[in-house]
Amino acid sequence: MKAASLTTNRWWAYLQLMRPANIVTAWADILVGFAASGSAIIFPQIINQETTIASLLPLGWLLLATTGLYGGGVVFNDVFDAELDAKERPERPIPSDRASLTGAIILGSLLLVMGIVAAVQVSLISAGLAAFIALAALFYDAVAKHHVFFGPLNMGLCRGANLLLGVSVVNTMLTERWYLAFIPIVYIAAITAISQGEVTGGKKITGYVALGLIFWVISSILLLGLLPNYQSLVALPFAAFLAGRIIPPFFQAAREPIPEKIRTAVMAGVLSLIVLDAAVAAGFTNSFYGLAVLILLPISLGLAKLFSVT
Repeated sequence: MKAASLTTNRWWAYLQLMRPANIVTAWADILVGFAASGSAIIFPQIINQETTIASLLPLGWLLLATTGLYGGGVVFNDVFDAELDAKERPERPIPSDRASLTGAIILGSLLLVMGIVAAVQVSLISAGLAAFIALAALFYDAVAKHHVFFGPLNMGLCRGANLLLGVSVVNTMLTERWYLAFIPIVYIAAITAISQGEVTGGKKITGYVALGLIFWVISSILLLGLLPNYQSLVALPFAAFLAGRIIPPFFQAAREPIPEKIRTAVMAGVLSLIVLDAAVAAGFTNSFYGLAVLILLPISLGLAKLFSVT
């Protein structure tokens, strides 16, 4: 009985390393890219069963790909931070010895490989994007996250490329929708910048810069309406919901950059990625598709109660 309990606890620890709540936000990136590619014709009506399966199969592969890529990336984040976590976060799976360092390396490697292999099922271009995301994630984990400027930029590139991975379901659309990557790049840069003080506290100037980047992102969601095939009015309610979720905690963290308020802002920012994606997806399609993406939010919030987000 005791052995079974220890085994269950160890499996749970490895699951914690993958940060399931965050993986759900990566699914939202794929869904908005899928919408921007023009492939979301299945919402709100279904053409026929054959067309639906043909449309959803590549989407399924890309959702599996981002699961592996994001999961592997965050597992390696704990691998590279094992010594630091032993001092600052001894309750984490590796320093608490609930998960071994070797086991984490194997898990992270398998997840990254799974991500690339799943992307190959869609196209070689998708596989190339997946490989870029995997390498960028590893570079962030090992080197860039300790740099004030390149850390946020590197993490933003991972999320921007993840959105384009969704667009790659129609390869030719990448040349038309490449600029969409800048929205998650800037958004994640804001979160990553402010998160640098979540353990020991941050600086007010960093918090206000992050807040300014958030305002840029929200404005960009609406300014996409300058495109002929994007509806800002449809995206507006989602953008307003996004602003209500993230501006208050970011403002509080900027005004008083103590670890507790910074962690609250980071959690709100990470989980609100789904709202950001829902807003852009709705603009490219309709409210029905936007709401379909938004359904991921309560799922992610539920998982966030069980697993660490930061």
